[in-house]
Amino acid sequence: MTHDDDCTTGEDGAEGDQQHHPLILERVEKDTEKNWKTVVSNRLKKHCSCTSKKAKSKILGFVPILKWLPQYQLRDWLLGDVMSGVIVGILLVPQSIAYSLLASQDPVYGLYTSFFASIIYALLGTSRHISVGIFAVLCLLVGQVVDRELALAGYLTESSSISGNDSTVLLAGQGNNSYAVDCDRSCYAITVGATVTFTAGVYQVLMGFLQVGFVSVYLSDSLLSGFATGASLTILTSQFKYLLGLKIPRPQGWFTLFKTWYSVFTNLGNTNICDLVTSLVCLVVLIPTKELNDRFKSKLKAPIPFELFVVIIATLASHFGRFNTEYGSGVAGDIPTGFLPPQMPLWSLIPSVAVDAFSVAIVGFVITVSLSEMFAKKHGYKVDANQEMYAIGICNILPSFFHCFTTSAALTKTLVKESTGCQTQISGLISALVLLLVLLVIAPIFYSLQKCVLAVIIVVNLRGALQKFTDVPRMWRANHVDTSIWLITMATSALVNTELGLLVGVIVSAFCVLGRTQQAQVLELGRAPNTEHYEDLSAYRGLQTHPGVAVFRYEAPIYYANQSLFKKSLYKSVGLDPLKEKTRRMKFKRKQSKQPKEVPNMKSKENEVAGKEDGGPDATVTLMLDEKSACRLHSLVMDCSAILFLDTAGVNAMKEVRKDYAELGVKVVLAQCNTSVLDALERGGYYPDKKKEGDGGESKMVFFTIEDAIHYVQSLSVPNGNYDSKC
Repeated sequence: MTHDDDCTTGEDGAEGDQQHHPLILERVEKDTEKNWKTVVSNRLKKHCSCTSKKAKSKILGFVPILKWLPQYQLRDWLLGDVMSGVIVGILLVPQSIAYSLLASQDPVYGLYTSFFASIIYALLGTSRHISVGIFAVLCLLVGQVVDRELALAGYLTESSSISGNDSTVLLAGQGNNSYAVDCDRSCYAITVGATVTFTAGVYQVLMGFLQVGFVSVYLSDSLLSGFATGASLTILTSQFKYLLGLKIPRPQGWFTLFKTWYSVFTNLGNTNICDLVTSLVCLVVLIPTKELNDRFKSKLKAPIPFELFVVIIATLASHFGRFNTEYGSGVAGDIPTGFLPPQMPLWSLIPSVAVDAFSVAIVGFVITVSLSEMFAKKHGYKVDANQEMYAIGICNILPSFFHCFTTSAALTKTLVKESTGCQTQISGLISALVLLLVLLVIAPIFYSLQKCVLAVIIVVNLRGALQKFTDVPRMWRANHVDTSIWLITMATSALVNTELGLLVGVIVSAFCVLGRTQQAQVLELGRAPNTEHYEDLSAYRGLQTHPGVAVFRYEAPIYYANQSLFKKSLYKSVGLDPLKEKTRRMKFKRKQSKQPKEVPNMKSKENEVAGKEDGGPDATVTLMLDEKSACRLHSLVMDCSAILFLDTAGVNAMKEVRKDYAELGVKVVLAQCNTSVLDALERGGYYPDKKKEGDGGESKMVFFTIEDAIHYVQSLSVPNGNYDSKC
């Protein structure tokens, strides 16, 4: 809609050019609010009623494979799924064994975990591409809890128990926990790990039931990236003892990074030369070959499984060289074939690990949902965040009865899975078959595999996270706030405590959002020539202003935390603080009351006296008469288009601004308010009662454009205090 510049609104009965037609919109009437009993009844009918169609929909929604498997395109998809499944399965073998070390578990439990997770997610997951299994950060979190509980239960530290298959039987119950069953260190370690996993899975299923899948949107990419990088530094540090063959316990509590490095440096004299040489050789082989895989991934149909080759060669070398017996090198130990009988989690341990399990649950869910949505968006389909919560929760609950620990989606294996032709989660079932073959037949051959080789595999797979440090300058140039969140989260996760890093990152992110609303400034606007568009006067040249009318915009919601800052910024931008002006007037009146004689030319004298009293440039305010001014401020238009919402404090702030300026003869009108702001103003009593105010309804006028508001205030002849200008 267009307006003529010299026109005014005719709604208020003011005289003026009638060619201007204000924009008039009619609000849609809201539905009458229903009784709470009716609302509850309707909700219960909607969610508790059961029909065959609804039951079928619920079952298909909870077990998505029943929906997409009948539509499986055998000829087009099978080859890609089989290829990606076999390749990911081959990669999972060495990584599952290696990451068991990180979680303080025996190697076979890592194979169990990857096997069960692949099957369950294929049945329940909504993403076609992600690979669910062992994830380094979660293994670190679980390993920290396991080591803590082992120490509390009175088990020997790793420095006293050389290999993972130590058969020394201790009675766990010397510490805070009571597990009155004969159980060796390995048995109690997986019991703790399974209990943490079960508790985390329960949290995730409960969050899915409560439909809180949306919480993932509150964890920004910079926060998650910083957390993963900080955890990667902790993981890297924790593996140095294996690279050097040192038998030192994992430190507990805060500042584990410093404690670990201190232990490493103080025990350097005990370095196992065999482990050190093996670690260096494996690093020299794996790092360049991994880089080659990354560089030529577009030309290779599938990445070359160099990790598996290194594991096989290192196992053969360790076996025939007798590295364990001759040089004291730590090895993986006995990896039994088949499956162990199910075992219940240790219920009495749940209170001790409940807090740790919650952080594990949040990290696992967020990583899974983030990767699911990323690949779904890339390939043009949708995932259900709440169903993903159910899926990953059950991937933790059920396997916890079969000697498994926590799982989630893993980026590296997901990228491999996608790049090798994966179309559906059939590839996950193929990967499970590969792991089943290893568990039933091949597992025992890894008895002589050195732990330092597993540590090398973990370290090499941290390259992606650690390379984020090279992106910091680019991130800083792009966005200072996001980079600050990344740095704070990373530093806290690495230097203080891993779980605390996630909490600190969330808090810092929240304060950054709040800080941005508090840093918003009131901007004075000017009109672009020959248009009705208004922009910031300080940002663009050639903008025009209206004599006696100032237009301002506040680009943030107004609520309890920033309402005082809004008023302060507005008064500063207008150049007239009503409170200071009223104080100045009161001082002047008291001064005049002491002078019985009437001073001629009172208006000029008022300015002169006020200037002497205040003694500075602040004494000259917009409201006071100035011979050099062509006209003075008589109206103020607030552009509310950027104000998302008002709370009670925000409405009160708007009322105070209007009231304070009205006492000085300056009229305040609002323009371009959204419906949320209009409703808040109406409920908060911003618009005064017509009978009480006697304003003819002017205060209740709603302006949908700035131009309408300006025409309206220009049409008014409102005296402004001692106003006698000709404007």
